[in-house]
Amino acid sequence: MTDYPLLIAQFEALAESSHNYIPLLSNTSALIYQSLEDLNWAGFYLVKDNALLLGPFQGKTACVNIARGKGVCGTAYEKDETQLVEDVHKFPGHIACDSASNSEIVVPIHHDDKVVAVLDIDSPSLNRFNEEDQKGLEDLVKKLEEIIEWN
Repeated sequence: MTDYPLLIAQFEALAESSHNYIPLLSNTSALIYQSLEDLNWAGFYLVKDNALLLGPFQGKTACVNIARGKGVCGTAYEKDETQLVEDVHKFPGHIACDSASNSEIVVPIHHDDKVVAVLDIDSPSLNRFNEEDQKGLEDLVKKLEEIIEWN
């Protein structure tokens, strides 16, 4: 079980030195990767030209571009809602950036009432993420939305 209030407190401590999106997303991906068990990827995709572009992350190499509505990340972006996927191989249109990934959670990130990025976390295990993870990660993203400077 992950202590999400502690994770959010650690995030806030990291954010004290800079609110700029590059270092903040970089450190947040490292924090998530080190704090949650059984992950093989944790990072961000940034909205650019109505698609997703690879941002700061921890883990193996990843897909650079993801079209809106494609795969788990593109679906989270298009629908503007968290995608909690127990088995990515059963997700229509799943993009296999890493064939070792079996479950995934993607949370949209907002600025000025529009999606500007997504938090993407993958696990090699099936059913790795649950409703507690979803709530904890959505709470983390809300805090990130309050603090981050996108300029």
